[in-house]
Order: sequence, then C-alpha cells, then structure tokens
Amino acid sequence: MASNHRDSIVVVEAELTEVEHHPDEQFIMRLHAPEIARRAEPGSFVHLTCSDALPMRRPISLQRVNTQTGTIEILFKTHGVGLSALAAQPAGTSLSVMGPIGKPFTPSPERPIALLVGGGVGIPPMIYLAEFFANDRTADWQPMVFMGSEIAFPFATCPADDSLAHMPPDATHTLASMQAIGIPGRLASKAGIAGAHDGFVTDLAHQWLEQQDDAVKARCEIFACGPTPMLAATARVAEKHGVACQVSLEEYMACAVGGCAGCVVAVHEPDGVAMRRVCVDGPVFEAAKVFPPETN
Repeated sequence: MASNHRDSIVVVEAELTEVEHHPDEQFIMRLHAPEIARRAEPGSFVHLTCSDALPMRRPISLQRVNTQTGTIEILFKTHGVGLSALAAQPAGTSLSVMGPIGKPFTPSPERPIALLVGGGVGIPPMIYLAEFFANDRTADWQPMVFMGSEIAFPFATCPADDSLAHMPPDATHTLASMQAIGIPGRLASKAGIAGAHDGFVTDLAHQWLEQQDDAVKARCEIFACGPTPMLAATARVAEKHGVACQVSLEEYMACAVGGCAGCVVAVHEPDGVAMRRVCVDGPVFEAAKVFPPETN
C-alpha cells in the first residue's frame, strides 16, 4: 500500500448512482468517481459536499471501491444537518467529492492473521480492508471480522460456518457478504440483535486470542475502527496479548487536508507527545501511540 497519500487527493464531480435506506436512518450510497476509486486504499476517506446549501464538507470513510466500474461506496447514519441533507439527495445528483484522503492501513505479510474489529460507523473501513485481503494474492492473508453495533446492521447476516473456533456460544451469526468471500467472523451487540454476542465486539477478539499460543499471536495483527472507547479497549486487548494493532480514528474536521488543524490528537512518539492531524497524519495510527499502555 502506498504512503504518499497527500499526492493522491483530487476533487471531482461524482454522480450519485444508488441510494439504499436502511433501518435506524442508515444510508449506503454509491458514487461514480473513477479517479478516486483508482487512487483509494483501505482506510481512505472522502470529504464531500452534502448539499449546495451547505458549503462545509463532511468526512466519510470508504466502505467499498470498485476500480472496474469506477464506483465508491459509503455508509453513514444521519447525524446533524449535513448528513440529513446528504441522505435526502436522490440518485442522479452530482456531488463534489474530495479524496481519497488519509494514511491507509499498512498490513504486513509477516503478520498475515488479521483480526478486523469494527464498531458502528467504524464498520465501513473494515469491510474495505477485508475485501482487500480477500482479493490480494501477494501474501497468505488469513483475515477474520468482528463487527459490533448497537443498532440494526445495514447488511444481511447469516449463521456462521464452523471455521472460526473459540467463540462465545451466543455468537452464532456473521455478515453474509464476508462469509460469501471466505472470511469468517462473528457479530456483537448489547441491543439484542439475533445471532450477535451479548457483549462488546472486543470480547470476540479477546476470546479468540486467549486460545492462541505465542507463535500464532506473533503472526497476528489487529485492525480497528469505531468509537474512541472501543478503540481504547481494542488497544488493551492488543497489549494484553502482545499483538500489533492499528486503529483508524474518527474525528470531526473542517478542511480535511491538514490546513486548519482542527482534528489534532495527542500521539506518543519516542521523543515525547506530539499533536498529529487525523486527516493527513492519520486516520490510521499505531494503537499504542494513541492509547499508550500507561493510560489503558
């Protein structure tokens, strides 16, 4: 995966080709943006105009990218004026889209066992990364997906097959789209969703790792995106089991290209704490740098 992400950004007029409305005011949208699709990587996001009446753009993670059709896919839940306006846009509308933006995930072939942990609005980057692993043939990737939500999943779910052991007995279902491409997984929710573990999504990652020996853990890496408390908990799981971990942060931002410094977070570097911009220095960071052991 490339690291020179600032040179990848373009601004395009993208046609909104499809709109799906899901329970709890969740929307999946597909836009025709071939140049962004060609440049995007798992972990990238776009900054788009929600309405002609609202000049300030909104950052949204990419959920899927299809370079053959030139389409990008986003998932969001309406929250505030901007995303409500975006949800009201009909298919055929032209939207100004800036992207792809951000430092992507950087998987290592030395750690091919990838635990993807997504919570709520952090699910889309995990789907994008999972499909990257399914399609990439440069390493023997062995991904698994753990998804958590406190509202209905905007995806079809199905009973999981038997390829993922050491799971809680109430964790019986996974995302149908992931199982269809051979990626095992489980779901978690405290909202009583059928087939989902009654607990936190980090429970699933912890329980799987708890059953593995040190040799397996040395070949593991966790990739996570979701609310800050979930990411902090994921960092604790990674620390406990001694596995590498990358987290993608979700932050409000104005410019999304590093100029306003409105999305800075404290990052613990070897020479001290530094303020880094989530938009261009991230959104992906090493978990231990954002959630250091002494604060976990």
